[in-house]
Amino acid sequence: MTTRVVTSLHPAIRDDIGDLVTRRPVPGPGLPQVDPFLFLNHHGPQRYPPGNRGLPFGPHPHRGFETVTFILDGSLSHLDTGGGESIVREGGVQWMTAGSGLVHAELSPEDFKRDGGDMEILQLWLNLPARLKMSEPNYLPVPAGRMATLELVEGVTMRAVSGTEAAPVDPLTGAMLATVEFAPGTSATLPAPAARSVLFYTVRGVVTVSGREVPKWHLAQLSDGDGIEVASDEGALLLFGHADPIGEPVVAHGPFVMNTREEILEAIQDYQAGKFGDPAAIGD
Repeated sequence: MTTRVVTSLHPAIRDDIGDLVTRRPVPGPGLPQVDPFLFLNHHGPQRYPPGNRGLPFGPHPHRGFETVTFILDGSLSHLDTGGGESIVREGGVQWMTAGSGLVHAELSPEDFKRDGGDMEILQLWLNLPARLKMSEPNYLPVPAGRMATLELVEGVTMRAVSGTEAAPVDPLTGAMLATVEFAPGTSATLPAPAARSVLFYTVRGVVTVSGREVPKWHLAQLSDGDGIEVASDEGALLLFGHADPIGEPVVAHGPFVMNTREEILEAIQDYQAGKFGDPAAIGD
């Protein structure tokens, strides 16, 4: 086995959205993407009081990629113009293929706004290659009980949403995505097939990768190899994934990610022409 090592560390940049605590490890200075992982927002952790307004993500469009949203704490309501609708709570994931285009809203459920509570959410944008960018839109809610749970060694637990034999999502691009929790004083080797891009973000705690520290709210870029030796003295939670790099041009404009400027203009025109569905149908 060839062990991957840390080649660079990238702190998540604080970029709050109103009163929503938000940190963004990618894109950031010197790190436009980890192909095909385009964008990661870490919302929270924070506590909302009773009678709060909830999350601010009303109806907005997407085309050309997928959103994968991990609800670490709290709950999240989803509505979209393709008919997708659900509330996913702590430990679950929302997987949406925007594909050719839809409008969705991600808001706090009424009980959360009424009662308040703790909230922590990770949203990842996963790129699609040109041949799949106009795929049919789709939405899949994955409650906590459907995640594929594997104890790698005693005290190290991986909860996978895609890319493993028992995972509930069969991704278009074969991407593997999971959270990995380390109890204090544990270590494990995470599988990371050679030539695949690795997403490695420390959500909580501190880990070491082949002896190099990766503190919370940092994303680590890694050398190639087929395994990652990770240990944690105090305990930690990782967002972990790997995928084949796409290696195509990325042209992004707000909520659209395509390969050319002309495709971006087409996406804007299609959205304005109502081809993504009626935003009024999912509220405001």
